[in-house]
This record gives sequence, structure tokens and C-alpha cells, in this order.
Amino acid sequence: MKPRHLLTVRDLKPSQIQGLLNSAADLKRNRKEIDPLAGKTLGLLFQKPSVRTRVSFEVGMAQLGGRSLYIGPVELQGGQRESSKDLAQVLSRYLDGIVARTFSHEQAEEMAAWSRIPVINGLSDFAHPCQALSDLFTIQEKFGRLKGVRLAYIGDGNNVCHSLLEASALMGAQLAVATPPGYRPDRSVVQWALAQAKKSGSRILLSMKPKEAVREAQVVYTDVWTSMGQEREQAQRRKDFRGFQVDSSLLKQADKKVIFMHCLPAHRGEEVSNEVMDSRYAIVYDQAENRLHMQKAILLTLMGRRT
Repeated sequence: MKPRHLLTVRDLKPSQIQGLLNSAADLKRNRKEIDPLAGKTLGLLFQKPSVRTRVSFEVGMAQLGGRSLYIGPVELQGGQRESSKDLAQVLSRYLDGIVARTFSHEQAEEMAAWSRIPVINGLSDFAHPCQALSDLFTIQEKFGRLKGVRLAYIGDGNNVCHSLLEASALMGAQLAVATPPGYRPDRSVVQWALAQAKKSGSRILLSMKPKEAVREAQVVYTDVWTSMGQEREQAQRRKDFRGFQVDSSLLKQADKKVIFMHCLPAHRGEEVSNEVMDSRYAIVYDQAENRLHMQKAILLTLMGRRT
């Protein structure tokens, strides 16, 4: 059975993830005009702004023959104007699907609990499933497989890190995570990933040493040190993350054919050097493009069938 909502990667079975990967690859290869979502409307409920998430979903929905409606921070007022419960029940009568970009993961969960239409997590403080699924697609494109590929994530144990942990554990990839003390990923996510890794053959490593994590890695991945809503912590975080920048020196510890990934936007000179961002190792723009193809696959799976 297809999932009703997509709030975290662990909502999916490995076979469902592989189905999404296959669908995304097919959509990328065959960019013909198709309209399986004709007459359907997707609501983009964004408590905080985004360039890539908004544009990729709007373009993807248009390419599938549907339309999208943006409901931004001004209308939502940070979720304070109306409860998620009420909003979900009302919008279920207008729309055919919702992408919720929220500060609190609990708000996305509450919306899904009361919604009669699919709810897709476009980013919350806990998870970023669309990003991680797109990343799996990109890695599979580059290596022809996921099982056994060696990934290293350097930086904050944040929402992107959580989703990468779940995705790697489900699909048999090896993931080493290096964070400063006090910035490790959520313990419940780590425990779930370790348990799932025993079934898939994945290997999960937690470290506080970037060089240890990237040793012989085929993929090195990082994200911003200070996410949206954490601006007051920026000065302290810069101190805490000293030594965690992905630069050419760090990449020398990785596999000779390593690729560098970043979910963007990047703070050049902080979590990643200009040299690495502009190097032959970086595939960040391929990675960004694949958000479009994967999200189209997600929309088709949750909101309709391909024709």
C-alpha cells in the first residue's frame, strides 16, 4: 500500500524508497509533457521561506499538469493564527495535497493526523525527508547503487542529518556522522537507525572527529552550522564548530574519487570552503536539480497514478 503522508523517511519501506528512486529516474529521463495530476491543487504551507523547496514543488506540480497555491509566513503567522488541527480540516476540503514547511515537527504531525489529504514534510526542525530522498537519488546516479556506499556527514546533527541517518539505515549505505560535543543527532533517531542497520547491512558511526568520519568516504556531506531560527546562536556555533569546515585538507582523507554534497543554501567560508564548493568534487547543483525529480515522484505516489 502506498503511504498516506510523508513526514519522515522512516514512514517508508525500502521497497517504497526504491520505487520512488525508479520513478524519479524515469521522470528525469523522459521529460515529456504529462498531466496525471491535472485538476489537482497542491497547497504550500510555509511558516518560513525557501527558494529551492518552493520552486521545485511549484515547477514539479506544473509539469505534472496540476497547480500549486502558496500560503506563506504572513498568512500563517508562525502557526499562531490558527491551530494545525483546524487548518488541516479546512484545507482538506479545498486542496488535494499539502507541503508543510514548519518550525515544529509536532505541527506537521498534527496536521497529518487531522488531514484527509496527503501531507508532505517540506522541512521541520526534526526531519527533511524530501532532501534525503533526493540525496539518495543523486548518490545512486553517481555510483549505480546505494548499498555499501560510504557517506560522511560533517556538522550539526540536525534535521538533514536525522533524515540521512534513516535513509542510509533503510537502504544499506554506510554513514559516519561527525559533530561537535552537544550537537549530536537525536538519540531516538540514532537508536532507530542502529536497529534498522542490522537488518539492511548498513553501518552507522558517530564521532567527534571529522577526519575519522571522512576516512575513505565516497561521499562527504555538510549543512549550515546555523539554521533558520537559530540566528541568536550564530556566534557561539561558529566557535563550537571550529575545525568542522569541509575544506580541501579534509577531503584528502576521503576516497580519491570522493564527491561533495550540500543541501544548500551554503555559508561559504563557514561549513565549507570556497575551494571545495567550486571544485570538481562538488555536485551540489546536480543534487539541487534532483529535488525536482524526486518530489515529482513523491507527488505522483501520494496524489495520483502515472499515466
